[in-house]
Amino acid sequence: MATRASSSAKPGTVIKAERDLTSELSFLTRALKAPTLREAVGRLAERARAEGWSHEEFLAACLQREVSARESHGGEGRIRAARFPARKSLEEFDFDHARGLKRDVIAHLGTLDFIAGKDNVVFLGPPGTGKTHLATGIAIRACQAGHRVLFATAAEWVDRLAEAHTAGRLQDELRRLGRYPLLVIDEVGYIPFEHEAANLFFQLVSSRYERASLIVTSNKEFGRWGEVFGDDTVAAAMIDRLVHHADVIALKGDSYRLKNHNLGRIPTPTDDQP
Repeated sequence: MATRASSSAKPGTVIKAERDLTSELSFLTRALKAPTLREAVGRLAERARAEGWSHEEFLAACLQREVSARESHGGEGRIRAARFPARKSLEEFDFDHARGLKRDVIAHLGTLDFIAGKDNVVFLGPPGTGKTHLATGIAIRACQAGHRVLFATAAEWVDRLAEAHTAGRLQDELRRLGRYPLLVIDEVGYIPFEHEAANLFFQLVSSRYERASLIVTSNKEFGRWGEVFGDDTVAAAMIDRLVHHADVIALKGDSYRLKNHNLGRIPTPTDDQP
């Protein structure tokens, strides 16, 4: 192991000792697969000497730098694996456009306490009011906090489960999905379900009951879910499992996507028009 050169050592000896120590640190950080630490250790050492850190403080700073980097990189990997249709954040959401939506309610959901409690979140409202944006923003927070997440529309979830059912591995697929702390089911109600599809969807919701969390978005109020699933009894049972431990958020207003368009405005006549 490299030793500190004494103050009386010849300059060449000091340089060689420093080179040996740099090489050793480079080797050790590569062995630990800690590239961020390898890049930061020199700057941290300079700061430690300048500010008189103890050995323990220097070690803690090195480890914290590497842990932060790994958490950041891991979050990006989880975000990519979740397959969001677009990257949205809660900070980007336009609360001024969403009438009646309270910031503190969304801020609380952003703390992710509902995942720890294995609760659900349901966003209901007309198309374009920001349901998918909010669901994505919260789910991205979950990825950054270390949770595994999967995102898909209701139709895509049904297709996935139907494929597993046909292959005889539906229960295996449900168990695998159960290892994800959070699933996002977007756009419930945009496409009516056939009986078999409704049954598969019910199994997905039931498999996570009090075991893991869901975020669900729908353009239909609960009273119309019987239309979506083709059976009022199935819809009622599904709603019961979904909202037993859930925050249900109703969004109102015009389409969030069309807020800067003057659709329906009567054009102002010009001199060229009759």
